[in-house]
Amino acid sequence: MSEPVLKVENLRKEFGGLVAVKDVSFEVGPGEFVGLIGPNGCGKSTTFNCISGLLQQTSGKVAVFGEDASEMRPDEIQNLGFTRTFQHTRLWRQMTVIENLLVPPRQQFQPQPLKAILWPFTRPAEEARLARAYEVLDQLEVPHMAHNLASELSGGQSKLVDIGRSMMGDPQLLLLDEPVAGVAGPLALKIFNNLRKIVDETGISVLIIEHNMDFILRQGVDRIVVMKEGEILMVGTPDEVRSNRAVIEAYLGAVGDESEEGGEEE
Repeated sequence: MSEPVLKVENLRKEFGGLVAVKDVSFEVGPGEFVGLIGPNGCGKSTTFNCISGLLQQTSGKVAVFGEDASEMRPDEIQNLGFTRTFQHTRLWRQMTVIENLLVPPRQQFQPQPLKAILWPFTRPAEEARLARAYEVLDQLEVPHMAHNLASELSGGQSKLVDIGRSMMGDPQLLLLDEPVAGVAGPLALKIFNNLRKIVDETGISVLIIEHNMDFILRQGVDRIVVMKEGEILMVGTPDEVRSNRAVIEAYLGAVGDESEEGGEEE
């Protein structure tokens, strides 16, 4: 069996007397598309922040590509081949879409500006990054937005560009924090379909936070990690989650009621 690209063991995060994440354990395998779901306040984003090094866990271990990342800084974890997004997009609004994509790639800057200008491989490297940026926009089916300012984009389009920007570092593990929150239904479906296609075509692994359980159960993820009150309620396939009585009683009944009333937009 292949070694997991992400292994979380007994992860615990306390804020004073509040235990936000309680001994959480799960794995993401190579080329897997995994959902992390649960209601607001259940510890999903705190778990993400501990995995990505933005928060120091109280105890437990996080391994990325077999390396212990528990004490690493965010940039050190990113250098392993890991990238994440945030629920609220952080695009450079006065830059175009293509300019936003050209900033994140690793190892593109020389420590000495003059050397960077004169270095004979600078232009070919820049051309390769530009070609990669257009390739990413093609994968996300938004090449027509390349020269739009980020400030001109809708919320859903900004989410797509944020995902594209995260892919520019050629990650092997991508963590997405609610990439369809507040996005209209058709565009949300497009985002998920594109992610599924990217996973299938490139073999990268994706862990995605989603608050709307009813939505993610229909979107073709491989496995789902269900959290409740800082703990893992269960881990299984969408069918297993859908048929689990504890999940149904805790979540799906409420989601079903919301769907009948037209749902809530995050």
